[in-house]
Amino acid sequence: MFSLLNIFRLVALLEGISYILLLFIAVPIKYFGNDPQYVKMLGMPHGLLFVAYIILAIVLGSKLKWKSKSLLFVLAASIIPFGTFYIDKVYLKQVS
Repeated sequence: MFSLLNIFRLVALLEGISYILLLFIAVPIKYFGNDPQYVKMLGMPHGLLFVAYIILAIVLGSKLKWKSKSLLFVLAASIIPFGTFYIDKVYLKQVS
């Protein structure tokens, strides 16, 4: 039903969306609007999705026998805005 690849793609999408919302909406509201509630609200889900992304990337990389360079690139993409979307388009669509 759900393969590891599909679960990883879903987590990557959600992690990317949460990161964009956190960086471009919640943080500016916190500093320019002096209202930290959105960072608090989005911070925990993003953190959990980030950890899930890292763990799933390592497991999937092992299963698919990614080279170390590819795995590091996939892991690094999680800290770059829009990086997980790029990984989905370039790395993961080739596999499916």
